[in-house]
Amino acid sequence: MKRVYNFSAGPSVLPESVLKKAQEELVCYQDTGMSVMEMSHRSKSYEKIITQAEQLLRELMNIPSNYKVLFLQGGASSQFAMVPLNLFWKSKKADYVNTGVWSKKAIQEAKRYGKIRVVASSEEQNFNHIPELDSTQFDQEADYFYITTNNTIYGTRYTKLPETGQVPLVADMSSNILSEPYDVSKFGIIFAGAQKNMGPAGLTIVIIREDLIGHAMDITPTMFNYKTHADANSMFNTPPTYSIYIAKLVFEWLKEQGGIEAIAEKNKAKAKMIYDYLDQSAVFKGTVESKDRSLMNIPFVLPTEELNATFIKEATQEGLVNLKGHRSVGGMRASIYNAMPIEGVKALVDFMQQFEEKYTSK
Repeated sequence: MKRVYNFSAGPSVLPESVLKKAQEELVCYQDTGMSVMEMSHRSKSYEKIITQAEQLLRELMNIPSNYKVLFLQGGASSQFAMVPLNLFWKSKKADYVNTGVWSKKAIQEAKRYGKIRVVASSEEQNFNHIPELDSTQFDQEADYFYITTNNTIYGTRYTKLPETGQVPLVADMSSNILSEPYDVSKFGIIFAGAQKNMGPAGLTIVIIREDLIGHAMDITPTMFNYKTHADANSMFNTPPTYSIYIAKLVFEWLKEQGGIEAIAEKNKAKAKMIYDYLDQSAVFKGTVESKDRSLMNIPFVLPTEELNATFIKEATQEGLVNLKGHRSVGGMRASIYNAMPIEGVKALVDFMQQFEEKYTSK
């Protein structure tokens, strides 16, 4: 069977060359005589894999030397607790911006451990934009300031980072890490689940400034203490070995593409194709304010739920799969992560055009 174009929000499309490389090495990795899945995480062979993965990520993102890279488990959702547990060591206060489901979950979790202030929210408009931020209203005594750089469900992204001064900026980058350049030095912590732009589910990567490590609250479980993992080079317990291996292959692939700057231009071109069509269509409509449109996740709707369902069904038959939107937005959502080829986006736009012509002529 031929491969489909997979527009899933996550777990999501992986580069086909990465999958083929993993297939080649599945049973026997290089000269080890075993699969990576069978390999001891304490072995020299695996140590080389995880070391190379970190080096590649540091190179791609230009991560400064005073930042640790941690390969963790528990999904990005575990960071909703790990961040406050580790950073609430002065005022036990934090500022959050509420831009969707995942920031709401992070806010609720953080309230268990300190005083949380929501400085801005777009919830009243169903999170269809990034709210305007006034830096004069930020709490300079806060232990950190928290944002979600790209909102997978609602298709919004920050095009400008908040100016937080000496307050560490914490970012959930789960759905747009590696998709466009970021100055890592502007953040205290960046974290991301791997299953959108870095690899398969099971791996969470944390990039943390070293001075923020070692201040965890007394109640912090050992496994939720960043120092535990930083001191052990992500080897305190068995890490998600195979997911890290696949991430390494993805990092190699991304480097071959020309790095993050080059992939960002491709992502902008892919997103523009869809947004340009939505902006001129008589029946398809985007749901996000144009100034805050995501490069990764593009929600759109048709005039009726019946048409939405018909479009999803017929698109699936054409090999354009996982286009159903999240229930809180409805309609459709095309997730076009780094690994989505331009051909997949062209195929989607062509089908949208055919669908529009077919159903407007009735």
